[in-house]
Amino acid sequence: RIEAGTLTIAAVITGGKISISGVEIDHLRALIDKLEEAAINVSIESRDCIVVEGNGEHRAVDVITLPYPGFPTDLQAQMCALMCVTNGLSIITERVYPNRFMHIPELQRMGANIAIEGASAIVDGGVQLSGAPVMASDLRASAALILAGLAASNETWIQRIYHIDRGFEKIDQKLQL
Repeated sequence: RIEAGTLTIAAVITGGKISISGVEIDHLRALIDKLEEAAINVSIESRDCIVVEGNGEHRAVDVITLPYPGFPTDLQAQMCALMCVTNGLSIITERVYPNRFMHIPELQRMGANIAIEGASAIVDGGVQLSGAPVMASDLRASAALILAGLAASNETWIQRIYHIDRGFEKIDQKLQL
């Protein structure tokens, strides 16, 4: 679920298209619903395959993380990266792990306009992120910083990337496909 969701958001943040097979659609339902709310093209091709296409015309959405079947806390940081480059105001509320915003200062280094208010991050999106040296603090932050780096101008250097290896197998190769 985390890997499929992250790759899906990677396609959207880069304006690309991805087909992911071998997924449990029900496990991605909350993400799919949120992407559709954001006016992103999502197509369920079969019981275990989705196709997502970034069109650059998506809109800001609010996100509240909840235990399954709600929006997964494990995709909150990635969705935050997407909302940074999406025009409009988004509020991302973390209800599972309220202090899971360690990626925010790193996104701010890249030019993101985000304020933290308690268990919520208020994202004023639509900015062009700029590459910067950033530090990953955990698996989710690593994924968010990779996504932000894909959308950023210039080079992004992510330190402590070993976190990403805990949850993603060969993500660098998958992103090159």
